Amino acid sequence: SGSRASIQTALRTLLAAPWPSQRDIRSWLQLLSVLQWVLSFLLLGTVSLLLLIYLVFTSFWPISALYLAWILFDWDTPEKGGRRLPCLRQWPVWRHFRDYFPVKLVKTHDLSPSHNYIIGSHPHGILCVGAFCNFVTGSTGFGEMFPGIQPFLTTLAGNFRLPVFREYLMSGGLCPVTRRAIGYLLSKNGTGNAVAIVIGGAAESLSCRPGVTTLILKNRKGFVRMALQHGWVTGTAAAAGVWGVPAPHHCPPCPLHRAYLVPSFSFGENDLFRQVVFEEGSWMRSIQQRFQKMMGFAPCVFYGRGLTSVRSRGFLPYARPITTVVGEPVTVPKIEDPSCETVDMYHEMYVRSLLKLFNENKTKYGLSETDELHIL
Repeated sequence: SGSRASIQTALRTLLAAPWPSQRDIRSWLQLLSVLQWVLSFLLLGTVSLLLLIYLVFTSFWPISALYLAWILFDWDTPEKGGRRLPCLRQWPVWRHFRDYFPVKLVKTHDLSPSHNYIIGSHPHGILCVGAFCNFVTGSTGFGEMFPGIQPFLTTLAGNFRLPVFREYLMSGGLCPVTRRAIGYLLSKNGTGNAVAIVIGGAAESLSCRPGVTTLILKNRKGFVRMALQHGWVTGTAAAAGVWGVPAPHHCPPCPLHRAYLVPSFSFGENDLFRQVVFEEGSWMRSIQQRFQKMMGFAPCVFYGRGLTSVRSRGFLPYARPITTVVGEPVTVPKIEDPSCETVDMYHEMYVRSLLKLFNENKTKYGLSETDELHIL
């Protein structure tokens, strides 16, 4: 009877305890979704590599051997469009990931599926949360806003050399930020492709801090040259206009298919982490820059919130709203070998379009009228 009374008391205590509300459950799901994403990007590749090396010295060595053979067989796939899984793009966890910040996508102009696009994504921030959420997951409605457009997000080519991690990246539609990979998507994969490139790259992440809008863009012109070289041209009339070939008088006007440059800006991206920014010329900044040149990415000293409390420090991003605005496309013709002057001209057009997008939207999404976009 004593044990029965103890059980009854325990049940009454359990029933009397406050149960988590739906809001609490949603908050934890959002936090866990962000946690799995951060751990995947920071640890999945390294842990998988170490595990496969360890298996080599055990009786499970055939697993490592078979996977190595698979990587050698599949080596070029990332630079030929990858191997995306549509089901991963619609994974329910990404909705919780979106709502944690939250992330919002804003459309200003239509994108025709009969063309290809290079979307410049700014700023880099620490982990490119806005670019990932909008161009890799379907949680913000990219497919509904831009029907017929298939987005691809580019990242460091070295990431595709890491076992398992490469499969994870390709399944989401990521590809290497190399001339070969981007050229394939712009010229050998049909139309309706939108290749998102975080133009500032690792160098820009070193200057990332809340309240500062500085972009590394002035000398980043390779993406403009790629757009010029891989524009799409069809039809005899198009040939007459571009190649100087006289078109027959009886030929009706034909559409001109081009690659477009599209600026996008993620307001709030730089507010997700706090970073220790070392001054230019300091020995720590010199180490960061040398590491970046050798490895392709910069070792940033940053922190965010902890897992159990917003007030504690950890590696999770702070919950700050991110609004990604996709701007007006800049028309780019097909030129096989563009001159430096031509590249400079279209680069300047892109910068003007980006500045226009920033100035027209900054007061809507958390910045003041006096805030300016600094381009280095």
